[in-house]
Amino acid sequence: MGKIELTELEKKIIASLQGDIPISERPYLEIAEKIGVEEKDFLTTLKSLCDRGVIRRFGATIRHQKSGFSANAMAAWQVEEDRIDEVGRIMASFKEVTHCYRRNPADSWPYNLYTMIHGPDEQTCWEIAEKMADLAKVKIYTLLFSQKELKKTSMKYFRKDGNGYPGRVHK
Repeated sequence: MGKIELTELEKKIIASLQGDIPISERPYLEIAEKIGVEEKDFLTTLKSLCDRGVIRRFGATIRHQKSGFSANAMAAWQVEEDRIDEVGRIMASFKEVTHCYRRNPADSWPYNLYTMIHGPDEQTCWEIAEKMADLAKVKIYTLLFSQKELKKTSMKYFRKDGNGYPGRVHK
């Protein structure tokens, strides 16, 4: 995908969605009013951003410890390259998995597929990983458990100045 030029309105909308979205009957109306546009124009532009792939998804950032999931494991899997897509679909289908992605292995670290598994305790995470391994027929994996959360924020692509307009793209 080539570089996409964004209009000032598109940048304003992206900036307005980077923080918390109001919990209300019409959250987009509230956001539209804050940035000074009609709700209809906000929604039309937002749909265009999604249709063009500029915005791929919306997601909540859950504080898993506060929601009852006290164990959080990054599972590292060693998967044959020709099975990555197949195994990734299987792994991602588990409700306890919130992230699933491929990365290049390193000489001293042969793992190339990663999943984030959440559970009430470490033993449950191991049990979930075992079910995943059995279903996907993956034999080599390890779990890395979070010990302490040091930072958890969403990416900010645009910042707002005093008038609510986006600034520059953060690099």
